[in-house]
Amino acid sequence: MNGKFLLDTNVIIALFAEDTAVHKCIANATEVFISCIAVGELYFGAYKSLQVQENLIRIDKFTLNNTVLSCNTETAKRYGSIRNHLKEKGQPIPENDIWIAAIAQQYNLTLVTRDTHFNAVENLKVEAW
Repeated sequence: MNGKFLLDTNVIIALFAEDTAVHKCIANATEVFISCIAVGELYFGAYKSLQVQENLIRIDKFTLNNTVLSCNTETAKRYGSIRNHLKEKGQPIPENDIWIAAIAQQYNLTLVTRDTHFNAVENLKVEAW
C-alpha cells in the first residue's frame, strides 16, 4: 500500500487504542492527514470522557505532530455538492462526515474509515484499515 490518506475519526481512535493494523498501514503510507472536523470530534469525545485532561493532552500532541487540513470555500463548495447528491439519492450520512468527505475529495486523498456509509459518496476513494 502506498499513497496519501485522510484519517477518519474512528481510525484515529483505533490508532490511539494501539491498533496494530492501523499502525502498520500508517507506517506504509506516503502521507497521512487529519481533518479539522475529525479533530473537533476527538475534542468532543475528550470533553465528555472520564479522563478529560489526559485525552486533551493526547489530542494536542497528535495535532502538533500531524498535518491538519482546514475547511475553506472550496471545501464548502464540495460539501454542498456532496450533500445535495446524497439527498437526491435518499442516502443521507452524518453532517460531519460530509465535511470530511469534502476535504478528502478536495485534496485528492483516500479516506481511511471504518464507516461504510462513505461508500454512498461518489468520487470518494475509501479504504478500511
